[in-house]
Amino acid sequence: MPSVKKTNSLVGLDIESGSVAATEVVGNGQRAVGRTAIVPLEPGVVREGGVQDPGALSSALSDLFSRHKLGKSVRLGIANQRVVVRTLRLPRIEDKDELDAAVRFRAQDEIPMPLDQAVLDHRIIGKGEGVDGNPQIDVLAVAARRDMIHPLVQAMREAGLSPAGIDLSAFGMIRALAPSTGAVADESGELPLPTTLYCHLGDVTNIAVARGNGCLFTRVSPFGVETIADRLASRDGVTLDEARERLMDVGLDEELDWFEGDDGSTSAREELERGAGKLCDELRMSMEFYGAQEGVTPVERVVVCGAGSTIPGLAERIRADLGLEILRESPNELSHLDDEDAARLTVSYGLALGE
Repeated sequence: MPSVKKTNSLVGLDIESGSVAATEVVGNGQRAVGRTAIVPLEPGVVREGGVQDPGALSSALSDLFSRHKLGKSVRLGIANQRVVVRTLRLPRIEDKDELDAAVRFRAQDEIPMPLDQAVLDHRIIGKGEGVDGNPQIDVLAVAARRDMIHPLVQAMREAGLSPAGIDLSAFGMIRALAPSTGAVADESGELPLPTTLYCHLGDVTNIAVARGNGCLFTRVSPFGVETIADRLASRDGVTLDEARERLMDVGLDEELDWFEGDDGSTSAREELERGAGKLCDELRMSMEFYGAQEGVTPVERVVVCGAGSTIPGLAERIRADLGLEILRESPNELSHLDDEDAARLTVSYGLALGE
């Protein structure tokens, strides 16, 4: 009988307060998008990236993977304010164990949490020379509290999943979008790489600055489009699902006269206007934080993704406020899906590409 080559797959999992997005990448001589799924999540199960009800999350994950026949090997993304990211400049150290020790030593002063209560990881993002001519490296150090990670891993395992890794959602966002935005140099490596601010507009606002595939800075703001929907739901006494639909229907690019007779259009527009201003403030603040670091290159453009990026007129409002080129992007590999699904699945796709 002819031999059958085993197909390996990895599922990227992006959990927000309102939904779970999963994208399967299949490796069989090449890496291709397999099955995808987006399912709603009951209110209160997850909030601002933290698990409030591990049992309910486990049940939702078990149902999702069973119903959509997804592979069980999973790379999970995390995005919340209990993750701390710092760039450390160190002497160039070739030995891995020595570098690990040096990062942990510096992280004790740079990262505001007890390291014995945290998961610490790092990656080299740049090499150069110091003012004294000695070789140096820039290291991105990431620390997450164990008591935040544990409920997520517990829910995955109780759902019968096999955690293949945990990654920053920001890294997945960059990994998914850098190729489609032309942010990767040619083979010679001589073309200058644009410094890009990536922004995932979801239940939180996940922000990263990168050159090519290299993350230079990342920050999570608890204010996101879900906050806007929640305010609208409370104001008009409607469900969150209905509030989300109103924001999408009304948007920011049409005159309100178009919605004459729709009592909820005015309140939806007002909450969107207020929310858009807050989102622009968060992006501007993030660029200021990034710009305060030593020797950084200025942000040249903004790339937005996530469910909020498909709200009509929102990207254009950000462009007008920040005065920068802005692109609304999703991976080319998800182009067979409708815009809203591709936007929601962007981060999960990037997570599935993780090493």
